[in-house]
Amino acid sequence: MNDIQFRRNYSALIDPGYVGQTGQTARAGTQTQKTGENTAAFSEILQNSIEDSENGLKFSKHALKRIGARNIDVSPQLVAQMNSAVDKAGGKGVKGALILSGSTAFIVNVPSKTVITAMDSGEMKENIFTNIDGAVII
Repeated sequence: MNDIQFRRNYSALIDPGYVGQTGQTARAGTQTQKTGENTAAFSEILQNSIEDSENGLKFSKHALKRIGARNIDVSPQLVAQMNSAVDKAGGKGVKGALILSGSTAFIVNVPSKTVITAMDSGEMKENIFTNIDGAVII
């Protein structure tokens, strides 16, 4: 029973007569052609993303949502300070860090240099910080 494999045929679920918003009929198995402009923009974005991930701090999807919802100002200067704090924490063997900057707190996974979540002073009063083994005040 463990060696049975199931495969889904998604093209069978698409109605061949389905008309999208552009007025073109969708066909299973067809591909759209990419323009050179889109490909160049994508490769540039990909390269920037690779450089950023190798050199600096990354923000998780969850952290980006929290920063937006809580109107937390994240300046390039703050990111540079946080990056330095993460490097120092990593040098001390910290895996999960609480980074405090004024009235804002960030939880960071140090080995992956990823900000997991962010909160302002209102949320800090109600929360217990878990899964951290170090704190850095900047």
